Amino acid sequence: MVILLAPKFEMYTDKAGKCRWRLKAANGEVIATSEAYESEASCKNGIASVKKNAPIAETVMVDK
Repeated sequence: MVILLAPKFEMYTDKAGKCRWRLKAANGEVIATSEAYESEASCKNGIASVKKNAPIAETVMVDK
């Protein structure tokens, strides 16, 4: 039996008491993290924004 894991968003509370999310790849590696949000609802809106906008985001090279 093969179990396929999927990427997932994890919401958590940071040390300052703010809500944050991290996106984990199927292998468990963190591939993106959020800013700090004041509320869980705002954090969920941030996740929804990434889900909506990431497929259409272009890739650009910027100077360091």
